[in-house]
Formats: sequence, C-alpha cells, structure tokens
Amino acid sequence: MTQICMVTGANGHLGNNLIRTLINKGEKVRAGVRDTQNKSMFEGLDCELVYAEMLDEEAMLAALQGVDILYHVAAVFKHWAKDPEAEIIQANIKGTEIVLEAAAKAKVKKVVYVSSVAAVGHNGEPLNESHWNDERSNAYYQSKILSEKKAWQLAEKFDLWMVTVQPSAMIGPNASRLTDTMKFIKNIQTKSLPFNPNFFFNFVDVRDVAQGIHAAESKGQHGNRYILANKQSSSLSEIIKAANTVKAGYALPSKLPKWLLLTISWLMELGTKITGRPAGLISSQVNLFYGVKQEYDISKAQRDLGYAPRSPMKALIDTFQYFEQR
Repeated sequence: MTQICMVTGANGHLGNNLIRTLINKGEKVRAGVRDTQNKSMFEGLDCELVYAEMLDEEAMLAALQGVDILYHVAAVFKHWAKDPEAEIIQANIKGTEIVLEAAAKAKVKKVVYVSSVAAVGHNGEPLNESHWNDERSNAYYQSKILSEKKAWQLAEKFDLWMVTVQPSAMIGPNASRLTDTMKFIKNIQTKSLPFNPNFFFNFVDVRDVAQGIHAAESKGQHGNRYILANKQSSSLSEIIKAANTVKAGYALPSKLPKWLLLTISWLMELGTKITGRPAGLISSQVNLFYGVKQEYDISKAQRDLGYAPRSPMKALIDTFQYFEQR
C-alpha cells in the first residue's frame, strides 16, 4: 500500500518545496495549512490539502489520521515580536508538544522534525550535530533550541521513530511569503540595504534542504540529528558578487562598526514600542552575527543521506534570478 506523507506548514518556503520534492518522488502527500482556501501555491500539485494548525490539538489529530510519515516543518520564524516569549518561544514549544502528541495518538510510523542550525549554534568553527547552542538572548534561537530538546523528550516518551534536521539560511524559489532570510536577499536585489552589517550567512538552497529531508526519512537512523547546510558562510561582498552575476550594477555598501549597529538597533527597537511595527534590526542579531562566520561540518549528512547541496554562490545566483523573474 502507498504510504501517506504529511507536511505541516506546507505553504511556507520550505514546506512547499518539500511538497514538490515528495510528489516528484512518487509519494502520496497531504499538505497541512492554516488556510485551505489559499490554494495558489498548490496549483498543478497532486496533493491533498487539509487544515492543520500546529496550536490546534483537535485539528492536528484529525489531519494526521491515516498518516504514515510526518514531516513537521511548521514553526514561527521571526526574530522580533511584541511579546517574544508568547509569540515565538512558547508558540514553537507548544506547537511541538501538540504535533508530536497527535502523531503518537494517530500512530504515525516516522517523524522528521525540522529544527534549525540555531539549535546547533555558530562560533566560527565547523560545528557538527553533537553541538547544542546555549544562546538565550534571541527569542527565535531560544525557541528552536528548546523546541528541539522538547521534541527529543516527547519522542522518547511516546516511543516515536524520529530524526531531526537542522537547515541553515534557506534561499531559493517557490516563496509565497518571504522569510526574514529571503527579505534580506530581496533588499539587496532592490538596492534597499543601506549599510553592510558585517554579517556572515550560511546559505543553502531550499530545494537541497527538501531533498535532504526526504533522505533523512528514507536513509536516516532513528535518534539522529542531521545538519543541512553548506560548509562555508557568505559575506555581503560575496552576495553582491552573485547579484552582479545576474544583473550588473550592485555596489557594496559601507561597513558599519558594531557599536553603531547596536545604537541603530536600539533606536529601531525603541521605535517599535511606538509604532508596533517589526524592527528591521535588533540588538541580539548584531551580537549574534556581527563578524562571526557560520561554518558547519556536514559530513554526517553527506555520508548517511547522500546530501549534496549546491554551492552558496550557485544558490545565491539562482535566488537573484528567481527575484528577477517574479
């Protein structure tokens, strides 16, 4: 009998690319979304659309009936919120609890839990899956650390077969709503980036992550973590180089010192208290990313899963081409 795969967050950037990968692999796919009326990202895709809100216990249990393999992709992905504890940290932890408990009740056979390299951390060294981040200043990072740890506790409690994957900064096609990562690239493409923040990003093509996630289910070993990233990170000058490869005319903005960036982020965070609009830059991001390269040892995923991501430069060029064609 054909197995049923379900993807939560199926209309998100990674979720939608994973849906496409699974369909191309011949899988029977159930796409879990919060708005079943918004079908634009599923046109031409042979999949079943179901309501699946990760904070709705009843809906999640109903959506998982008959499912053999669960790919839990849905998560809150933002660095700023009016109430970061409730809107980011607790939302992701509670969502993990609800989804995995529902998976156990529905007798799902396998779970691939999508975490993030935020749960691994970065310090300029090539970190591997054995490393756990201890960051607490950034709400998103904290949510991913605590959520993945909660997932491992629940997998043991419910005796669930589970692997986790840790993607880095995903870029590439099929993005209905732009993530913070994709917004950063879009700002470069539209020449809207006012300065060089001296951040280093570990970019990976979202399609390669989707392939890696599928391989984690079919080739991964229960109880293991798999980093789905690239070995090296990219500076802004390398991003600008990729942009100029697609369309000439991009210049490298001036680099600002860390103290000035912290001042700017402080002012932006102060402004959010007045306007209620998200801050474009927050101090925890400056402290996390300024001048620190995000390097990872991806040999385990390469060896066990056959993971073979395209280079960061290729991923960036493809993304700038995607934006030009939109």
